[in-house]
Amino acid sequence: MRNDIQAPAAVVMVRPHHFTPNPETAADNAFQLPRPEINAEAFEARALREVDAVARTLMAHGVRVHVFDDLTRDTPDSVFPNNWFSTHCGGRIAMYPMAAPSRRGERRVDVIEMLKREYRVQEVIDYSGLEQDALFLEGTGAMILDHHERVAYVGASNRADPIILERFCTHFGYEPMVFANRDPDGNAIYHTNVIMSIGTEFALLCTEVMTDADRRDEILTRLRDSGRDVIEISWQQVTEFAGNGMELTGSSGRFYACSARAAASYTPEQRERIEASAPIVPIDIPTIELAGGSVRCMLAGIHLSRR
Repeated sequence: MRNDIQAPAAVVMVRPHHFTPNPETAADNAFQLPRPEINAEAFEARALREVDAVARTLMAHGVRVHVFDDLTRDTPDSVFPNNWFSTHCGGRIAMYPMAAPSRRGERRVDVIEMLKREYRVQEVIDYSGLEQDALFLEGTGAMILDHHERVAYVGASNRADPIILERFCTHFGYEPMVFANRDPDGNAIYHTNVIMSIGTEFALLCTEVMTDADRRDEILTRLRDSGRDVIEISWQQVTEFAGNGMELTGSSGRFYACSARAAASYTPEQRERIEASAPIVPIDIPTIELAGGSVRCMLAGIHLSRR
């Protein structure tokens, strides 16, 4: 089994030149905050510096980073490309239907063409046409994929339609495991990747939000049976983006990339358990996090073989 099957050695990132929290997605993204009252150009420049810092940090650790520039003002969430496509071992790519109309313009032919040039791509399956039927599945925001065990863990929300999920799992060979969830205000959590992260030898999970005890226990058992150390995080830590990191494979092996804010929220015991498998690499991205996502959302992992 390849060492990087769960922790990719390459990612796609997008540099947004006109970044701002998206009012269209704020209705069900409780993690999103208003832009501070500062000059728009200064705010955008701050966000761009943070994106570049993430890319530089990953490259310094030996990750291959493919960076694309987004120059339009029409796609304020373009910094989060993991929602509109995913890549899979065996040369397959999925493209997804997005709930917010402003996010649909994030899909880019040039990204897919680059993947075809640089990697072995056999098939692209495009689900985006289902937007016309108001059916949405927002990629690896909505789904946490266990590539070893072939399981898709999904927190139920309007961004994870069960019809498309079933199609995806049939086409790509995953077993869906959907769980009901509620935040302290009684709302479904918009994306699973803020409450759950799966690495090669560990998993981070907020069980506080899982409202079905039997399903919660089933998922905990499934993760532990896969040989992983399951590290439970609190809702308070979730609000610090503690669940929104990503394990990657660099030149010196696996490491866990997350925001500085997330890293600061881990207890000494949690940090020790994570770093028993993958050293934590924190990156400061406070401006990007105002849009309701963190490091994991910024990285579209490449699970394809290089040409």
